[in-house]
Amino acid sequence: MQTTALDQISDRARFIRTETIRLIQIAKSGHYTSVFSAAEILATLYYHTMNISRDPKWPDRDRLILSKGHVAVGVYPILADLGYFPKDWLDNYARIGSALGDHPDMRKVPGIDFSSGSLGHGLSVAVGMALGLRLRNSSARVFVLMGDGEQNEGQIWEAAQSASQFRLGNIVGIIDRNEMQFDGPTEDVMALEPLDEKWRSFGWQVVACNGNSIPDLVRTFDSLPKGSDRPQLVIAKTVKGKGLSFMENSRVWHLGHLSGADAESAIKELNSSN
Repeated sequence: MQTTALDQISDRARFIRTETIRLIQIAKSGHYTSVFSAAEILATLYYHTMNISRDPKWPDRDRLILSKGHVAVGVYPILADLGYFPKDWLDNYARIGSALGDHPDMRKVPGIDFSSGSLGHGLSVAVGMALGLRLRNSSARVFVLMGDGEQNEGQIWEAAQSASQFRLGNIVGIIDRNEMQFDGPTEDVMALEPLDEKWRSFGWQVVACNGNSIPDLVRTFDSLPKGSDRPQLVIAKTVKGKGLSFMENSRVWHLGHLSGADAESAIKELNSSN
């Protein structure tokens, strides 16, 4: 890709972070670090990789399932930016009567493909969607953004086995590998490594990349084969809270609230780092 295009995606990643701070100011509580680790992933998917249109109901669109649904606060600004709903919806984020909640509701929010809540269910839903798309001879793919702590869920591995058994090459799983979950480092809570080998043993094609590097994400997503009969997994190695020095690699800010001068200072740091 040309440098200009990469810069545009980088700008959208910064936009995701700054809007996340603004929206959480409205709600008084929210998930900063989970969004920040995935900001480049989301920006690359929506502004480069996924085949989508201005019509969120286009039947042959690529789908994105937010299995780690608590990153929704970072996705809503993207959907508004793409014209899926009015931008002024954002100003009432998480307030009574708002369509935009802490976790997304596909019945209320155009552009949301799955109503998530408890973690661990997204990949199972993706298997059903991928089977349905294949029955319709659609070329659309189903992307699934998962957390690494979510890999503790047994349902993830049942779905992984099913996707391989049914040869669902139209599924792309993405693990936000920030090595941190609510209770602490993933390798202390419930060790995951060797994560790549575990997924390969379930029949998946696995590739790892720097999930906070847009050039690396673009190369990785562009290299994934279309028309394969094997499901694909991207292990995106990220930093929890990426972008803010006091949040990086901290579980304290998994759920929190910045306000006033603290929020202004955080936005200033984000803008000065790019």
